[in-house]
This record gives sequence, C-alpha cells and structure tokens, in this order.
Amino acid sequence: MEPDTRFKVYCSDCREKVELPTEAFRLTLGRTPAQSYYSFSCPSCGAGVRKPAGEKIVEALTRAGVRTMRLVPAEG
Repeated sequence: MEPDTRFKVYCSDCREKVELPTEAFRLTLGRTPAQSYYSFSCPSCGAGVRKPAGEKIVEALTRAGVRTMRLVPAEG
C-alpha cells in the first residue's frame, strides 16, 4: 500500500472534482469485469457515488490498498 495515496474523482451528482484518500473508497469486483465498480461519498454534496471500475482502475485502487469486496454467485 502506498502511504497517503489520494485519488482525484468527479462527483456524478454535483460535478465537483474532489481528492480523496484510499480510505474513502470501496471497490466491488463483480463476477465479470462489467460488474465491477468503485464507490465513495462526495464530501461536497454528500451523495453516494458509484462508478464503473475498468481493469486499470481496479489495478490502481487495489495497489493503493482500497478495501475490496468480491461478489460471488449464490450457491443453491
């Protein structure tokens, strides 16, 4: 994990460009790449933001130590 890593992102709601630490993000890896996304709360407007996470974004976020959840299909 890189110490003090921060990412610049745009809020989909208020359109503000914000800079957030890794702790502010959650990465969800879906069963397919199209189902993967990252999320954060906008500090400017409070909106919960969810954006698609392509391969490069997944790599950058995981390298920085962002908490990750992997979705698996339910058995049964």
